[in-house]
Amino acid sequence: MQHLGATRSSLKHDHLLQTPDTFIRTPLPGAQGVEFIIHAAPRLGAGFTQMTAEFTSKGTLGPTPAQRFLFVLSGRLEVKAGGKTHILAPNGYAYLPQGTPHTVRALAASRAAVIEKAYEAQPGAAAPDIVVGNENNVADVALMGDKALRVRSMMPDGPPYDFAVNTMTYDSGAALSMVEVHVMEHGLLMLEGGGIYKLNDSWYPVEAGDFIWMGPYCPQWFGALGKRPAKYLIYKDWRRHPLGG
Repeated sequence: MQHLGATRSSLKHDHLLQTPDTFIRTPLPGAQGVEFIIHAAPRLGAGFTQMTAEFTSKGTLGPTPAQRFLFVLSGRLEVKAGGKTHILAPNGYAYLPQGTPHTVRALAASRAAVIEKAYEAQPGAAAPDIVVGNENNVADVALMGDKALRVRSMMPDGPPYDFAVNTMTYDSGAALSMVEVHVMEHGLLMLEGGGIYKLNDSWYPVEAGDFIWMGPYCPQWFGALGKRPAKYLIYKDWRRHPLGG
């Protein structure tokens, strides 16, 4: 319930904090039995689209002109692509290269993070492949040697792929070792726990369910607070020259 317009949501020129109390749902063309919370899109200034898709049982996604990455938050999705059928449970994910014929259908009421981006081809690079897996089966790597901050990478890292999607888990009290400033932009969905995010000159308390967009060169830092680990899903554009081509 709102109290005199109070919210943690905040929009600045280089970042957005979007909290669940401000989410608005919308249908999209071609999808049946699905409502979308559109977190980041070109109208915001983002070079990608990130949404939360809320499926009724048997709900289906429509087509996309772009690459598509799915991460299941709850429920179960059936993904058909490349002549195979995959069942994605929570933390399951699928990457579908641009132009790949596919269908996505919910086997029960489900929620999924959906990231879409127009593909930037790399001269001489092979075409990207379909990728399917579960985040639980991905080995974690300590960030900069800090075992209290662990990264799991779900996208292959190589010339065919122009973005990355990772989960990052912070033990309570763990924090980034530096304020980062870089050309890549981010879409971030808080999955568990909470903490404090510094975005440019603003400091925000954040918790599970929040979404953050960070534009290029936005100063950024996070520290986990509370009695449980903090975890988020994070997108970044990757492996492409800033001038394009």
